[in-house]
Amino acid sequence: MLSINKIHHIAIICSDYQKSKTFYTSILGLTIVQEIYREERQSYKLDLALNENYIVELFSFPNPPQRPSKPEALGLRHLAFEVDDIQKTRDFLVNKNIISEEIRVDEFTQKSFFFIADPDGLPIEFYEK
Repeated sequence: MLSINKIHHIAIICSDYQKSKTFYTSILGLTIVQEIYREERQSYKLDLALNENYIVELFSFPNPPQRPSKPEALGLRHLAFEVDDIQKTRDFLVNKNIISEEIRVDEFTQKSFFFIADPDGLPIEFYEK
């Protein structure tokens, strides 16, 4: 059986970065863990925590398409689940005939991850603990 530990984070692409940043921090009370501007993507990445638990990545992209055109669109970007063994998790899913990306390494955290899609095309990420 597949062994999932918890939801690792939720990624959200917004249309107005400053407005969304204010909403998530000043109204919802999430705290800023890290804010990165990625010049090559003309994109902000804001990591937010709730009760010191990292839970949301807030992204900005220039002129994002409306959902459901692709993952880099307004609204929910993907769900992420933390797992102990990334290779074992991928192997399990592949053996269940789930199309899976190759395992990659996050350039900021150096952690391994990969994506699949749910039946409706919603991206789901598995992220190694």
